[in-house]
Amino acid sequence: MDLNDAQLAVDNWIKEHGVRYFNELTNMAQLTEEVGEVARIIARRYGEQSEKESDRNKDLGEELADVVFVVLCLANQTGVNLQEAFDKKLELKTERDKDRHKNNQKLK
Repeated sequence: MDLNDAQLAVDNWIKEHGVRYFNELTNMAQLTEEVGEVARIIARRYGEQSEKESDRNKDLGEELADVVFVVLCLANQTGVNLQEAFDKKLELKTERDKDRHKNNQKLK
């Protein structure tokens, strides 16, 4: 599924099950909450914090998918074509950073 298909799938889901989109500010707050859940898992599972028993069964993939879902909602309701935006960003980063990371001594 490409990003255009993902945006369409989310839009169809909202229309069928979600009644309507939450407003943009609510979705921004929801996105922040979901990113926080990802951060908690990463910090405890891969960072130096100890993982609480209640966090051990949290699914990182599911939490990342929550982030993607809300990003797709925000794109839909603000008229952003994420496929076009992503393709453009990847092209820009490729041109701008084509040698940057290869020449970074910290990464060697």
